[in-house]
Amino acid sequence: MSKNITTFFVPKMDCPSEEQMIRLALSSFSISRFNFNIPDRKVIITHSEEPQIVLEKLIPLGFGAEIISNELSSSDNEYESSDAHQKKILWILLILNGLMFFIEGIIGWLDNSAGLMADGLDMLSDAIVYGIALFAVGKAAKHKLQAAHFAGLIEIVLALAAFGRVGYQVYYSYYPQAESMIAISLLALAVNVYSLFIIRKEKEKGAHMKASYIFSANDVIANLGVIVAGFLVMYFNSPLPDWIIGVIIGFVVLSGAIRILKLK
Repeated sequence: MSKNITTFFVPKMDCPSEEQMIRLALSSFSISRFNFNIPDRKVIITHSEEPQIVLEKLIPLGFGAEIISNELSSSDNEYESSDAHQKKILWILLILNGLMFFIEGIIGWLDNSAGLMADGLDMLSDAIVYGIALFAVGKAAKHKLQAAHFAGLIEIVLALAAFGRVGYQVYYSYYPQAESMIAISLLALAVNVYSLFIIRKEKEKGAHMKASYIFSANDVIANLGVIVAGFLVMYFNSPLPDWIIGVIIGFVVLSGAIRILKLK
């Protein structure tokens, strides 16, 4: 049976968590293969449906999507399943992100850093996305969608928790430990770089190798943001930079939650 090989341009797709959201959005379709080229913002999908129907599922994600090309393939054997590799990568990412959530959350609480706690919640939100992707493997489309929406609700709670912590810090005028902010964020940055290396080593095809260079761009930006905030706290002798980065990261988590809840 012939299948469509459709190339989509997705301009706002810039990290693996968005890759998983695309997979979940298309989970009800007969997809034989995904090939993500994150640096070029392209995804090649081998499927049985009409390309326009697939496009209609991608548009609500808010990443921007359009069809670049489509061709027919008459052989299913030319593509091999990569589920085992995907599961391995997802498990590693889930564990690393979950571990950093606990480290940043605990240190952030003890050292009164809203930025560290918010960054930890951001890591947890990514771990949830990877966990959903693992749960979704082999499940019916209905259960995949339910799991995704549940995760979206959890992420809203996490975003509200980040905002609440900032408000708590402001109300009581807590002063964060800038040294801890910098040191722990450097550790989180190292974890993200290591995760990048894992994806580069394990992902199939050249496009995925390239995608590793911008692994989890939002996480890296958040890590750098907390590091900069830590230095600003030291320089100005003020907790304000910590509060600001906490709010910014909270909005990043909230944005991800809204995108997940839009999955249909």
